[in-house]
Amino acid sequence: MRRFGPASVRALPGWAVWVTPGLLTLVVTLAWIGHAQPWRDELATWSAATRPLSDLARMTRTIDAATGPYYLLMHGWTAIAGTSPTALRLPSALAMAVAAALTARLGAVLVGRRAGLLAGLLFAVLPVTSRYGQEARPYALATLLAVLATLLLVEALRRPTWRRWAGYAAAVAALGLLHLVALTLLAAHAVVVLLTAAHGPAGVVDPPGQSRAQMPDASRPRRRHLWRSTQPRDRTRVEHHGCHDAPQTPTAFHPATRSNAGGTPRVSPHPGSREHGTDAPEAEPQNVTGEARETLAGWLLALVPAVVLVTPLALVARGQRGRQLDWVDPARLPDLAALPGALAQSGVVGGFVLALAALGVARLGRRALLPAAAVLLPVLLMFAAGTMVPLWVTRYLVFTVPFACVLAGAALAAARVTPAPARTPATATPAEATPAGATPAEPAPAEATPAGPARTATPAAAGRTAAPVEAEQGPTSPRGRVAAGIAVVVLAGLLGLPDQAALRRTHEWPRSAPVDYAGAAGTIRAGQRPGDAIVYSPRDGWLFPDLGMAYHLGSRLPRDVLVVRDQRQDASLWAVECDDPARCLAGVDRVWLVVTGRRADPLAAVPGAKGDALRAGYTVRQVWPRPGITVALLVR
Repeated sequence: MRRFGPASVRALPGWAVWVTPGLLTLVVTLAWIGHAQPWRDELATWSAATRPLSDLARMTRTIDAATGPYYLLMHGWTAIAGTSPTALRLPSALAMAVAAALTARLGAVLVGRRAGLLAGLLFAVLPVTSRYGQEARPYALATLLAVLATLLLVEALRRPTWRRWAGYAAAVAALGLLHLVALTLLAAHAVVVLLTAAHGPAGVVDPPGQSRAQMPDASRPRRRHLWRSTQPRDRTRVEHHGCHDAPQTPTAFHPATRSNAGGTPRVSPHPGSREHGTDAPEAEPQNVTGEARETLAGWLLALVPAVVLVTPLALVARGQRGRQLDWVDPARLPDLAALPGALAQSGVVGGFVLALAALGVARLGRRALLPAAAVLLPVLLMFAAGTMVPLWVTRYLVFTVPFACVLAGAALAAARVTPAPARTPATATPAEATPAGATPAEPAPAEATPAGPARTATPAAAGRTAAPVEAEQGPTSPRGRVAAGIAVVVLAGLLGLPDQAALRRTHEWPRSAPVDYAGAAGTIRAGQRPGDAIVYSPRDGWLFPDLGMAYHLGSRLPRDVLVVRDQRQDASLWAVECDDPARCLAGVDRVWLVVTGRRADPLAAVPGAKGDALRAGYTVRQVWPRPGITVALLVR
């Protein structure tokens, strides 16, 4: 496969390719990170993370077990950093920055440095990166671990050692603990592992533009029929026998441990025949089988820690699914069609990235297998499961976005400033290739090869050697292609600017339906008196008006007069109210009523015995409608 990395990018230190996207992502995600008030999911994180560990353990046995490990992590973090919106979201911002760096690294490993750099930069400017990089939920950490596990898998398949498999095992186990759905990524890993075991890493996870003969022996597959390979990288190194015009023989035909001190080994003029003598790969099928078994065994053993740790969590979470996901509808085909825009947090940007990823697949061919499978297989598995059980939630698939960016980066790496091809010395005429007043270039001196005697470079070879130097100067040069790729990344960022601004106002979806918990709390804070009580409606929904008021008012929260067991005592996210509201309201002269939604008559919106008791004993003095929530002051 053609190498994408330009000389200008290859000249950068290796760390610069991944540090640059990481720093850019950190800058973007930290911008106005505390401006949007915590939304309902973040309020659930705050409520769980600030409980004593014993109460947190009790809660995960009744609700949100799948998010329990993240709550435990945030419990320790909030004890150090506090519970402000910025403090709650900072771990996610840091995780997204690392995810961007790892995305660039993965792109560089699979495709080339230029593609990796552009993939990381594209990931940095996507609205989805800021959206979940500014949210106190586990999706950013899961994204980081998904890319890390994939990168570690690639390294383990190339150069298998127990340390690399151990690192992969730790990453997969952590991924499952933080986000059960993200384990669908293992389907893509399984496909890559099986193909690598069957055919070797060539064409699956090999470095771009590098032949297997140029790699360390530990990562070199033993091809059963090397001479049948159609890949140019498998025919680059040749051996000149140097006598009687003997044909050139690929050096890979000679075992690395065999000495040629006694002369040139006997090689059949027909490599496919059985006349190789001791050089014939008689035992190759057994070696290939042994390596395949080692690869499969290494991968399966690496999954053992994840199975041991995640299985109990998955069983508990399965029992909570009915209560946890009762608001989720079955998946339908329109949901699948809307996925790119929903994932990117922008319809225009989502379609743009999808188109680039499709171009990247066409560009990469077989090398697109890993990133493409890491996008498609989790989506298809989630959709199939979502048609039968309530499971289809778009944000659960955020971890697939970096892999789409890797594919898009491959397409961007091939972008050109102008469609016209650049002329190089290899295609130019001698008159064009030689500047005026200069003498024609002399033939290149002889160069020695590891496999044979010195050989003289031909004029065509000299032209090919000079081509990259010439190409660095034109509009279609590698440097020009980097500029073109960055221009497309900037365009994607500009297309996403309206959504970037909107998500910093509210994290609710759709953006047109925010819930102003802070505004409602400010109204109560400004007008409350000693002895005031507070009542919420509804109390068992997912908007959590009581958690919103508790977060923003803190110690100044009026007495919750109807509650008999709060969220901690009930080991859930909801409080339990008294059966006789009229009795519990006795002796209370002023009540702050908080109702979800904008209500002209909030008292009429309270159902059941609670509404009857309020209407019978109180009148509405004043109403303060806020976006998504209404506050009313009731007096006797």
